[in-house]
Amino acid sequence: MRRLARGARANQGLARNMAYPNPPAILAARDLRADELAANSPDALLRIYAWMHLARTADNRILDLFRQGLIKGTVTGGQGNEGLIVPLALLADKAIDVVSFSHRGLGGHLIWSGHLCDHLNQYLANAASPTRAREGNIHHGDPAHRSLPMISHLGAMISTVLGTTDSQRRNGKPAVGFAFFGDGGSSTGDVHESLNLASLLSLPIVFVIENNRYAYSTPMSEQFAAGTELWQRAAGYGIEGCAMDATDPEASARTLAAAIAKVRATSRPMLVEAHTLRLRGHAAYDTCDYLQPGEAEAFFARDPLPRFRARLVAAGHAAKLDALDAELNAFIEAGIKASLAIARPEPAGMEADVYAPPAPALPWKPEPAAPAQLNLAQACNAALRKILTERPESVVLGQDIGKYGGAFKVTDGLLKQFGRGRVFNTPLAESACTGYAIGLAVNGHRPIEEFQFADFATEAVTQLALNAATLHFRSGAACPLVLRLPCGGGLTFGSFHSQELETLFLSLPGFKALYPSTPQDAFDAMLVAYEDNNPVILFEHKALYRRGRQPVAWNPNYREVWSPRQLRLGDFATFVTYGEMVHVAGEVCDFLAEEYEHSFDLFDLRCLSPLKLDAIAASLARTGRLVVLHEGRRNHGFGAELVARLTETQFGNLKAAPLRIGALDIPVPFAPELEQAYRPTRDKVIEQITAWIG
Repeated sequence: MRRLARGARANQGLARNMAYPNPPAILAARDLRADELAANSPDALLRIYAWMHLARTADNRILDLFRQGLIKGTVTGGQGNEGLIVPLALLADKAIDVVSFSHRGLGGHLIWSGHLCDHLNQYLANAASPTRAREGNIHHGDPAHRSLPMISHLGAMISTVLGTTDSQRRNGKPAVGFAFFGDGGSSTGDVHESLNLASLLSLPIVFVIENNRYAYSTPMSEQFAAGTELWQRAAGYGIEGCAMDATDPEASARTLAAAIAKVRATSRPMLVEAHTLRLRGHAAYDTCDYLQPGEAEAFFARDPLPRFRARLVAAGHAAKLDALDAELNAFIEAGIKASLAIARPEPAGMEADVYAPPAPALPWKPEPAAPAQLNLAQACNAALRKILTERPESVVLGQDIGKYGGAFKVTDGLLKQFGRGRVFNTPLAESACTGYAIGLAVNGHRPIEEFQFADFATEAVTQLALNAATLHFRSGAACPLVLRLPCGGGLTFGSFHSQELETLFLSLPGFKALYPSTPQDAFDAMLVAYEDNNPVILFEHKALYRRGRQPVAWNPNYREVWSPRQLRLGDFATFVTYGEMVHVAGEVCDFLAEEYEHSFDLFDLRCLSPLKLDAIAASLARTGRLVVLHEGRRNHGFGAELVARLTETQFGNLKAAPLRIGALDIPVPFAPELEQAYRPTRDKVIEQITAWIG
């Protein structure tokens, strides 16, 4: 399995030097062919049984280890689910296909890649855990082999499968994606968004509903209307659907083989409702006291593993099964012993692994060489055009960005030049479309997603903050994703189209963020955001899109946009701001220099994450006074972080309390007079600074 970089390597090397037990010979085969099923091959049936037995026994032993206190948190089990997950994982083409297993999918993880001990290490959260013990129980995957790690927001985890599968298809590989969710998860909006998106884009996805009749403790009767068959929802998306009894492994394998072959050939998604069992409750702490009398006994009577074993015994394979059971059980015990011997994890490297390692500069062509007079919107358009021209892995997506050119015309003309495969509209489904973009990014494409307004990014907070931003820390996988957020007020758009959201997103780890104030910086910021291996938020203030034109050309020092730029020299105070407020601050500095003879060191922050404050701290050490200005609300505003960081090191040099200027702590009002009162303006900033000088 893929390992995390840098500090992880020593731990993983140590683990590999320990003797992991050799798997039984039957586990060397991790595939199953449709023709084997058609011929009713005994070898194929025994192979299915062996992996089912391995998964069931490992799940049971993991539960034992939890009860002994050797596994922390809790554990979820796939007991009763093996008749679905094992045939599917064996039938998948592990060389090209894509999957994100749910918390019932240990059997799938075991088959897809890695040694049993790799997966045991994950549960034990030891130094050789695939996630370096940063994630619990089954929240892991193998992104290098397109097994995408799950998140607990079960509906939201499936859209990444769409993106990675599309990436494989764009790379010429006839991949199929497998997206799992339960009967409970089927109620989430993300499932609807993902089914609709897959149908719209004609993506070859097998959506699998693991219907075990309960969402934790909530029965189906309290989840959907009586008589509802979940697979029938497929018709609403214009795709095929079917149901299957996943307690019969042979029948499951045949149904799945036909479904996979059809999806692979037609590149159309399919919805499969698999009626399965949950024999051990939702998780280890689940008492199952919500079950009806006799219901648990009925579940166990349909347990796929002993029923399948009995059929194989009846077919004359009793001796082979006894030998397999003994060999597999011994292998599991030896694996547990080896994994328990591995050291506990060390915290070193955690902060460094929040971000993927720095990416080398891309070989950009030094074009355009001659400056063109562009406004900020045109500069963004020019940068996008350069990226699409020079970088074949680039993809631009968002609402109304195609023929219409985007709400602010930033993508104008790109569809006509580069075609719908590279520049395309998305439906109003910010969460699934962002998950799709994450899936593209994990597999080597580099998507640029435009949110029509920054405010609408709140629809995708789970995908952004809990998936994309944490992906490298959790799995070691890079997520090179540019997120364009048109933001800010001053245009009388009201509460839902005018917010500054940097504080919301940058309080969560894993994002990088740039906020240009000039056309040249916007051009440069787009390039550096694109070549970075992390999710980068590009805040674009809407009022700056058409605020004058400036020369824009290829800048060989384009990477300097990651650092603050000093705009004015002074000795009275250090003035820090960003975005549209840079222009307000410039006017304020001019006024104060003329009327009060006070000069300021004025800094345009440009990069909001990661913050580089050395030059600003040096200025503050000299001036002893600090003013921070931002458009966002003052309460919990980004200025509070700037003041805290700077005064932590420069408190002894301060001659006055820092001044923090922001918007009023109210929702953004609509009427021009009210919005004017809400936002910082030249005159209000001058008034606050002069009172502070007082």
